[in-house]
Amino acid sequence: MSIDLSTTYLGITLKNPLVASASPLSRTVDGIRRLEDAGASAIVLHSLFAEQILMANTPYALNPGSFQEALSYFPHWDQDPIGPDGYLDEVRLAKRSVGVPIIASLNGAAPGEWTQYASLIEEAGADALELNLYYIPTEPHITGEAVEQMYRDVVQEVRGQIKIPLAVKIGPYFSSLPNMAQSLVDAGADGLVLFNRFYQPDLDLESLRPVMCPVLSNSGDLHLPLRWIALLYGTVAADFALTGGIHTYRDVLKALFVGANVTMLASELLEKGPERIGELLQEMSRWMERHGPDSVAKMRGQARKFSAAEPAAFERASYTKAILSLDPAKTIAQRGA
Repeated sequence: MSIDLSTTYLGITLKNPLVASASPLSRTVDGIRRLEDAGASAIVLHSLFAEQILMANTPYALNPGSFQEALSYFPHWDQDPIGPDGYLDEVRLAKRSVGVPIIASLNGAAPGEWTQYASLIEEAGADALELNLYYIPTEPHITGEAVEQMYRDVVQEVRGQIKIPLAVKIGPYFSSLPNMAQSLVDAGADGLVLFNRFYQPDLDLESLRPVMCPVLSNSGDLHLPLRWIALLYGTVAADFALTGGIHTYRDVLKALFVGANVTMLASELLEKGPERIGELLQEMSRWMERHGPDSVAKMRGQARKFSAAEPAAFERASYTKAILSLDPAKTIAQRGA
């Protein structure tokens, strides 16, 4: 059986559904080449942060007080020899160095002048832009509606700057994720990347200071984006990238069956190296040869046919069944095994 692993994402035809997500591996040309050689169908560059742009373009003397204090929380980007303009050079160099599509990454929260870099990124030659929206409200007076509007405003600003495809990466913490997903598409997103992982702080008991601990994902993290892509596929007219929890070929297959166009990997590649991509592709092909279908296009979204006519009722019923199925004796025995 001839296996066709090709897929489309953001209107771009890709040779397979394994995309290298933004990570330290895409910070250098050598790393980008390794990812391409290993079989990545597209590469998301490391992120350019809104704060980097603000630090590079805003003199401190003109911004005393809280703004200056807030910027002090961030890395010493004011001493970065590359800087935001250097990021544009990295986009150009990446495009010259590899043949796979290059997706730039712009990370921010509130609207502002930093969004103008989207057009510069397009001019530098990026094939698409991933807009990573990362904001955690910390004040009681900030409403969920205000946060959602802020996200929509950023997407609209960026969409107005560029003609290349735009993917928006968000977290899962919205009171109505389907509504938010649709509103982002209405604001100009061509695709949605589910989900951004908010890093959770630990506490140093000696200093009583928070400690940021970047934690790599595992296959258990797959369940949340898997569930939501299954619910959104066929309802929200967007391409979907599943990120977070992709570690095995079975993880990739599950993502495709629920409707993802591509899967994005970072943790698995950081742990085992870019060459892991080739292994996953081989394992996928062998599974498809045994079970079918013979192409990613035929596979995508097939799990939808098993969906309930009333998804909300199905979700509620599944929840109650899961709770009632717990057997304390079995759980204790399993933990003790």
